[in-house]
Amino acid sequence: MLAVDSGGSGLRVALGTAGRGALARRSSEVPVRTGARGIDPDHLMAQLTPLVRALSAETGISRPATAVVGAAGLGTLGDALRAELPGAMAREFGVRTTALAADAVIAYVGALGPRPGAVVAAGTGLIAIGTDLTAWRRADGWGHLLGDCGSGAWIGRAGLEAALRAYDGRPGGSAALLALAEERFGPMSGLPGLLYPRPDRPAVLASFAPQVASCARDDAVAAGVLRTAARHMAESAAAVCPAGGKPRIAFAGGLFEVGDPLLVPLAEELARLLPHALRVPAGGGPLDGALRIATALATGALTLPREERLLSVVGPG
Repeated sequence: MLAVDSGGSGLRVALGTAGRGALARRSSEVPVRTGARGIDPDHLMAQLTPLVRALSAETGISRPATAVVGAAGLGTLGDALRAELPGAMAREFGVRTTALAADAVIAYVGALGPRPGAVVAAGTGLIAIGTDLTAWRRADGWGHLLGDCGSGAWIGRAGLEAALRAYDGRPGGSAALLALAEERFGPMSGLPGLLYPRPDRPAVLASFAPQVASCARDDAVAAGVLRTAARHMAESAAAVCPAGGKPRIAFAGGLFEVGDPLLVPLAEELARLLPHALRVPAGGGPLDGALRIATALATGALTLPREERLLSVVGPG
């Protein structure tokens, strides 16, 4: 079985068997392109093929029967991927059953498994997803221009805005963030030219989020950015979390590695908005979730809700 996690920071791939799990993993730091047709299936296959070939040589698995591809933006930008990728996977790798899942779905399954609850997946972008096991609910995940509120890109952009305010002498600026921004990106006058032409703008913005967090312990503006990010996350979680019972809630993604400046206000917001939910640590990451779904498909045990834009299956399974 083949598992793929395609996100804003690149591609992660695992190859294994239903009985033994992942036998080997590979990654690429080049994100899959989006264009006029949405997520580019040709670019995804161009990135994926050499990784799978290397994994096949390493594991001896030459024709995985089942594949699960989790992709950022699948819900809104995935039409071409849904139309073309299953056929490409069959031709190139001999895959018989391909499941296409939103990155939030594989993050959910990696974190909680097949049980009711909610997961906020936050890295470069941010999306919340929840289920009562009869249907999925999602919130945000609208990309760095329209949403992803509280994400790494959102925090980085807010931190750079505060740096530019200080550079201009406008209220709401932070001299500390200005110093860090200049250290990382050079003179502020050159920042628009450095940022706007790049196709990986969200990742560049998100790269400044750790600096914002490091500043938050001593800088009120940076701390305010993290508090607002925490509120956005908790609001998205509350929008998708089952209202009844004792659902579990987990947080997945690299953004949470920034630590207490984000986690402390997040815990406060969750206690206020979701007092009935049980906060638990994520059991695994998105690639682990893709592997769990692949195993369930291969063994006929998939019980998760299927919805075209969030989790669809082409072929037996």
